[in-house]
Amino acid sequence: MLKRCIWLVAIALFFVSHLVMGEAVAAELDEATRTVKLNPEGDTLVLSLEQVTRGRRQFNYACGTCHVGGITKTNPTVGLDTESLKGAYPPRDNIEALVDYLKEPTTYDGAEDISQIHPSKKSADIYPKMRSLTEADLVAISGHILLQPKIVGDMWGAGKTRYSAP
Repeated sequence: MLKRCIWLVAIALFFVSHLVMGEAVAAELDEATRTVKLNPEGDTLVLSLEQVTRGRRQFNYACGTCHVGGITKTNPTVGLDTESLKGAYPPRDNIEALVDYLKEPTTYDGAEDISQIHPSKKSADIYPKMRSLTEADLVAISGHILLQPKIVGDMWGAGKTRYSAP
């Protein structure tokens, strides 16, 4: 029970720190840190400070319920860490692939459409938070997902593997 309370406090502190310090943190990120992979070919995109802030806000609004700290509550074996994103088919380790996923999500192996169980633009009638997201929002959210491993390191997407008892 104590471990669970500590975990909940850690999550709460994570959210509060991001809400209070979000703009300050974004302003401190240099261009190299804000550079993320744009497409499978390896082109890159330097996220603007506005995109960093927007991505954090929109991620917390539309995705944070199930993906707090980059984990996946419904399937803790697959997180939003770089390794997991790279291992998906097709790989989701770039802006274009993540935007595509947010529009039309598929299973980790890419074989089946999961828009009825995962929020997406395709299923905005079921998931109303997705209705108001623009293309710029989807890019910013994707940028946030790719940026977090650079900021918080292996804590992003670690879930049970990072916080489990020895």
